[in-house]
Amino acid sequence: MIRWWIYALQLAELLVSSLVHVLYGLYIFSTAVAGDLSQALTDRFFKPNANIEVKSEDPSGTNVDDLPPIVLVHGIFGFGKGKLGGFSYFAGAEKKDERVLVPDLGSLTGIYDRARELFYYLKGGQVDYGEEHSKAYGHSQFGRIYEQGNYPQWDEDHPIHFVGHSAGAQVVRVLQQMLADKKFKGYEDTSENWVLSITSLSGAFNGTTRTYFDGMQPDDGKTMKPLSLLQLCRIGVIIYDWLDIPWLKDYYNFGFDHFNMSRKKLGAWGLVECLLGNAGPFATGDWILTDLTIQGSMGMNSHLQTFPNTFYFSYATKRTTKILGVTVPSGILGIHPLLFIRVLQMSQWRHPPDVPPPYKGYRDEDWQENDGALNTISMTHPRLPIEHPSRLVVNDSDCLPLQPGIWYYKIVEADHILFIVNRERAGVQFDLIYDSIFERCRKHVFRKTPQILPNQAP
Repeated sequence: MIRWWIYALQLAELLVSSLVHVLYGLYIFSTAVAGDLSQALTDRFFKPNANIEVKSEDPSGTNVDDLPPIVLVHGIFGFGKGKLGGFSYFAGAEKKDERVLVPDLGSLTGIYDRARELFYYLKGGQVDYGEEHSKAYGHSQFGRIYEQGNYPQWDEDHPIHFVGHSAGAQVVRVLQQMLADKKFKGYEDTSENWVLSITSLSGAFNGTTRTYFDGMQPDDGKTMKPLSLLQLCRIGVIIYDWLDIPWLKDYYNFGFDHFNMSRKKLGAWGLVECLLGNAGPFATGDWILTDLTIQGSMGMNSHLQTFPNTFYFSYATKRTTKILGVTVPSGILGIHPLLFIRVLQMSQWRHPPDVPPPYKGYRDEDWQENDGALNTISMTHPRLPIEHPSRLVVNDSDCLPLQPGIWYYKIVEADHILFIVNRERAGVQFDLIYDSIFERCRKHVFRKTPQILPNQAP
């Protein structure tokens, strides 16, 4: 009888979680459509007679184009400039600086694939996923073509600042390692010094226990439970890609085009094969959730370094507190409805007793503080399987002048999506966080001499 009650509660939780996620997705989509329609009507009826652009001379002699760009890299289910119309994943933060790029990468593709896409987005050319990787995971070796790179001069003398949210932070780390290992064919001069700084905002460095609540098996971190939120997500994504409706995919794309799951190529039987788990990214494990398990993150981290000439910063978020030694959500109103159930579940996390712990010295209590998507211990800095140099920051001025090769991290009271999508919800915290990030990139991070900003006297 007790077992049936447990099954009933699990089914109810699945239904509620599924409904909340679907409603939130529809909210984002409808908001983007409404914004585009409003902009189209404004342009149609209130378009000015002439657009006059006046460029003023910069007394310092420094042009905006001479600044190293700040590249904002989105996380899971995210999108870049050009998707969802004029909607901004980073809630308009990209407008805080004159030289910001917001690439659109696969929203559910694996971290390896996204890192490759990010390189060609910047340098230009056709995305090359690598022959060995492509054969191993069953997809095309080549992908999207960038006729013109968004920063083709990128090299050691023209390095870049990266800001990654959630899984986006790990994407940048993988990209930097690929640069150090010279993994891009035709680019033998790449190095880790092409990256000037990496800033992580709720970064997924060491995996998350949420993957197990959503449906990943805790014993291997690769397979999915038969009935789970991720199974429903998998079915929805396969059908979406198989239908291959051009205008819809132009508006939002999960990023699996290189798996060729379109009905035009697979036919009806191909759809059945994908749904049965015999083909596609979910069959081979080449998608983001396998990279976000503790096991997947540890495997990835074993090949990633923290480099001595790059500056590293991290904002770790949490929405939990301790009451009488028990970790619980820190209030209700401050947590987004999309995340509240997961904050509660993750705060009570217990590793299955019949499954070996993921690493030596593992303790449940270390993984209970969370922000509804990631565990706080995972976001501070890379620590599994080897802990990287780090330093807790309370006041930004305490760590000046900054030193490269160290992960400076702060703990912020926020849930996982406070600093994206909805700027009004974050309030003044939004401006404080992003202003400090952009100010640091422009004024405190440099290798040789401080850069002279536009309109700033030398």
